[in-house]
Amino acid sequence: MTSRLSPHCADALLFDIGRVVLNIDFGKVLANWAGHAACEPAQLAARFSPDDAWHRHERGEISDGEFFAGLRRSLGVELSDAQFLEGWNAIFTGEMPDIAASLARAGQSLPLYAFSNTNNAHVVHFSEAYPDVLGHFREIYLSNAIGLRKPEAAAFDHVVKAIGVPASRIVFFDDSADNIAGARARGLTAVHVTKPDDVAKALVALGI
Repeated sequence: MTSRLSPHCADALLFDIGRVVLNIDFGKVLANWAGHAACEPAQLAARFSPDDAWHRHERGEISDGEFFAGLRRSLGVELSDAQFLEGWNAIFTGEMPDIAASLARAGQSLPLYAFSNTNNAHVVHFSEAYPDVLGHFREIYLSNAIGLRKPEAAAFDHVVKAIGVPASRIVFFDDSADNIAGARARGLTAVHVTKPDDVAKALVALGI
């Protein structure tokens, strides 16, 4: 959390999606892939890392198929693209507790935006699976669409410019300490979300 929150200090609220709006569990991804590959999830976990290909996928520089081809090599499993996709989308496990109510309340006072490091496959999936909770956002900025990832300075600068209010008047919610630091370095007020009720508590501090 942060001590800089007070009523009337914000003109817009900006939310990460994973572990802030939608709950994610990468263990379910590995379990799904391991089931298809007839191996133990721990074997895949030992071979998996968010590498350069992961980052390029999130910037929209490589396709889902190219990303899965890289995983086929790095994980040493012969899964089809469809099997990789099934497991890849298993990461989403539902909405974060009470977030829909918090967004509905906040949206009555301030415009809401989202900013996610993501990829085409996940965008297609969560847009279809969670339209109601994502419908609270006036705009969703996606790394694979803008070609920039958090915590890059250029990524935050792009989103601030698109929102059209000063960075200091945007309150940003994210579960990643690196992204929080990146946002603060670009002048945003940032709330580190580490517990499900951190968003609700921040809204109270904002007088919402």
